[in-house]
Amino acid sequence: MTRNVECRGCRGSSLVRIFSLGVQPPANAFLRQADVGKPELAFPLDLYFCRDCALVQLRDIVSPELLFKNYVYVSSTSPAFAAHFQSFADGVIRRLALGPSSLVVDIGSNDGILLKPFLERSMRVLGVDPAEKIAAEASAAGIETVPRFFTPEVARDIAARHGRAAPITATNVFAHVNDLDELVAGVKILLADDGVFIIEAAYLVDFLEKNLFDTVYHEHLSYFSVSSLQALLERLGMEIFDVEKTDSHGGSLRVFAARREAARGAGEAVRGFIADERARGLDTREVYENFTQRVEQNKKELTALLKKIKTEGRTIAGYGAPAKGNTLLNYCGIGIETLDYIVDDSEWKQGLYTPGAHIPVVSAAHLSEKKPDYILILAWNFADSIMQKLEWFSRAGGAFIIPVPAPRVILTRK
Repeated sequence: MTRNVECRGCRGSSLVRIFSLGVQPPANAFLRQADVGKPELAFPLDLYFCRDCALVQLRDIVSPELLFKNYVYVSSTSPAFAAHFQSFADGVIRRLALGPSSLVVDIGSNDGILLKPFLERSMRVLGVDPAEKIAAEASAAGIETVPRFFTPEVARDIAARHGRAAPITATNVFAHVNDLDELVAGVKILLADDGVFIIEAAYLVDFLEKNLFDTVYHEHLSYFSVSSLQALLERLGMEIFDVEKTDSHGGSLRVFAARREAARGAGEAVRGFIADERARGLDTREVYENFTQRVEQNKKELTALLKKIKTEGRTIAGYGAPAKGNTLLNYCGIGIETLDYIVDDSEWKQGLYTPGAHIPVVSAAHLSEKKPDYILILAWNFADSIMQKLEWFSRAGGAFIIPVPAPRVILTRK
């Protein structure tokens, strides 16, 4: 672990701690059964605010090799994500008038979920992702993936072998990178002169308003507003010319940027977002102090609810073992004494144990074999589809608990 002494957005030094989730293991560091009980690596999980550019961020940086080389999260296990990225690709193809000769490069491409729709339209695609096993499987499935972190050196190598990219995408990865100067330098090497860099990242406004504290983990180093992204990209010679909102991950930004010399100009949407952020006070400390109070209240209410259910002799299972779920479990002190097991649809996680809390992760078959009274939906961003999928559970009298933005019990029995 290293600690930043300056803001990664503006390089200023006015960083103020606003919230602490304690010392936690990396949220995707799932354990094999043989490793349960052995010492786990754990690191501070503290959130800071930059007084100069209003970027919310982590200062304590866990080695990316530790976090990402043996990554267990794959996007394609979620039908909702597959539909999201299909829509994303369709929109980019129309907007940029891409054709069969166009090269699309995705940074942090995971299993190729975003590149697949471009490939199906006969475009040239290339992924870059340091998770070696996932990258190998994506390449074997026909989506060539470079198993490395994206750097200027990697960008030069790709440009020499494939030419320059019409769009470069970075979805749910830009917030994972500590050295954004280096990443953007690589983008500028690989991006065509008239190309577009598209960033999709969780939106700070949604993070604060919806109380999404569980999306804080060591992989998520930055929590962006349009204002803080604009300050960063302008400093690095790029310009945001359009912004869209999406529903992904509880509320995300999709930002379109180009080289400053392309002279596209900031559109009305960009100006509107920035004015709204200023009106909300995102550059004031008070907003973050209020957020901290709400998070602490959420913890009290959720732990009280779960304790009451267990006191009544009822059983609880979890559904979904996302990184955000592990942040929530460890911050709230929820372990095997509360959750019997956690269901996850990814075979990459089944048979493992959650970091810190050591709760076993199993397949959905366990729900019918050992039916709980309640299901705590840790993957709350997919709550609707999960409850629809488990309609049989609610018909049989089971109830769901959604933990954020405030804990609530949902009875969907018809």
